[in-house]
Amino acid sequence: MREVTLDRQSNPESVRGYAFYDWGKSAFETSVTTAVLPAWFAYLFLKANGLEAEILGRNMTSDAVWSVAVAIGALLVAIASPSLGVIADRRAIKMWWLRILTYLGAGSTIALAFAPILDISLQWVWIFVMFLLANIGLNGAGVFYNALLPHMGTDDEMDAISNKAFAYGYFGGGILLFAHLLMITFIVNDSGSNPSWLIPFVMASSGAWWLGFAMLTFKYVPEPEIENEMESLGISESAKLAFSELKKTFSEWRKFKTLFIYMFAYFLFIDGINSVTALAGIYGISVLGLTTGALIATILVIQFVAAPCALGFTKLAEATSTKSALTISLIGWVVVVTAALSFAPLELSEHSEYDFQYDWNEDTSVYDITVGETAFALKLSVDESEQDWVVEWLNVMPVHIDEDYKDRTIYEFNDPNQESDEYRTASTSDIQLIEMFFGDFSETRFSASISGGPLDGHLALGDEHPTSLGDGSLDFIPKTVRDKVWQPLGFSVMYQFLLLGCMAGALLGGSQGLARSLFGQMVPETRSAEFFGFFGFFGKVAALLGPAIYAFMTTMYDSRVGVASLCLLIIAGTLLMRLVDVDSGREDARAEDSRNRGLEDSV
Repeated sequence: MREVTLDRQSNPESVRGYAFYDWGKSAFETSVTTAVLPAWFAYLFLKANGLEAEILGRNMTSDAVWSVAVAIGALLVAIASPSLGVIADRRAIKMWWLRILTYLGAGSTIALAFAPILDISLQWVWIFVMFLLANIGLNGAGVFYNALLPHMGTDDEMDAISNKAFAYGYFGGGILLFAHLLMITFIVNDSGSNPSWLIPFVMASSGAWWLGFAMLTFKYVPEPEIENEMESLGISESAKLAFSELKKTFSEWRKFKTLFIYMFAYFLFIDGINSVTALAGIYGISVLGLTTGALIATILVIQFVAAPCALGFTKLAEATSTKSALTISLIGWVVVVTAALSFAPLELSEHSEYDFQYDWNEDTSVYDITVGETAFALKLSVDESEQDWVVEWLNVMPVHIDEDYKDRTIYEFNDPNQESDEYRTASTSDIQLIEMFFGDFSETRFSASISGGPLDGHLALGDEHPTSLGDGSLDFIPKTVRDKVWQPLGFSVMYQFLLLGCMAGALLGGSQGLARSLFGQMVPETRSAEFFGFFGFFGKVAALLGPAIYAFMTTMYDSRVGVASLCLLIIAGTLLMRLVDVDSGREDARAEDSRNRGLEDSV
């Protein structure tokens, strides 16, 4: 019988090929999931539905719907992961599944680019479905990608290999994100508007980037050898084997007590971390009012801070231990998430910062009305309530007819950067009408300011405006910090978010890389896919639970309460890490490999 060597020294070419998968798929996690797609989805959702849509009997905001897409994709992968892992330990199919799920994920990412060809009412639905499928591909591929880690080198090499792969991911995703930032910055600035092809191109290029670099993984990473490989089974036989082995694994929890404790701790802290990273983009757009450019700049900072810090955590683990270095990173995450609660846009102070700007024209004795850059970027919703509000105050708002939508006339803001006959002149001398309009702002998401003339200094601010604080359960935190820190320092919300990006980037690579490495050190190589299936199960159920908790808490309270709930998960996981005896876990893994080899050799 051919003997398979376990715990082999790493092959540099294979390690690079392994790391290049992270390089490729990180484009989806940066340009798509975090930087560009949340803003595009929020805009299309808003344009089709308004601030909220009734889904399954509940009114949901765009960030709540977004979190549902993340949660559903994670649930489907979580259900299948352990069973697929069991089969992958008995059949040489790890690389085969990695290919299939990569094709699904990258292909769905490219398909996001086709949303504009649909009716506006269906565009956000298409994005929801394609994003869901892309997440299934990403999370499913991650199960088999992670299961390759114990086969890439010895236990002592695990920290370096895992963190190197994450560092590659941050560099790879960062490079493409930088290219996208340059495109968005220069093309939008040159044209004065956002070309319709630009965001679809970002989606398609991200999917192609993922697929292209995955090809290097498929080329250079060999399928791990399996001694005494099982013959191919049908679907029914595979399912029976999977469930019988899973039942056996659960019954053996005492044999792998340390590993199961760690998996539960991992379930808690990775739930919080991954949920924060997955929802940061939509939180920044919908709650803090960030522009797409500011969000991309922040994510770019995270990428290039995270890459060297991931390698730095390897050195920290060598100086202390993997467990100690991981615990330090988790404590840092508690600080980061707590800090995120204090972020808030500065109160508007300049006339030019307001959404609607009324400037007195001395020559004509009328108010010229323009729309600010921020409001124009948000666009007007086609929701009937917001359109009805526009129609009511049509004579004092800077809008024009955009299109007929479902037999209704739809209004849009006048482009502040474009002079055209298409945009009607917005001006009025009706002082009384302006005063009445300013009194009807309370339930809106906009602001208005008057400069000069008889109404000089009049201001209006809607309750839903990003700078409005005070109604939420935790709004006292950002309000206090804004008044005491951000406002005196003139620290805008963009710089606050950049600060968060630097803090998160410094911790992200270390926490993710060391968490995977620590698990890999305590997993028997002869059952790597099975246990990484459970690793994937816990990780994906965590990915389900975190966004579900965020969506529930956001719907019941508000988005900041949702963020606070994620922090509690990280704290619980950090405390449970104290019970993890890594040396004992490694001995359990070696003993299991020895038992399995002995059983196989006796066949």
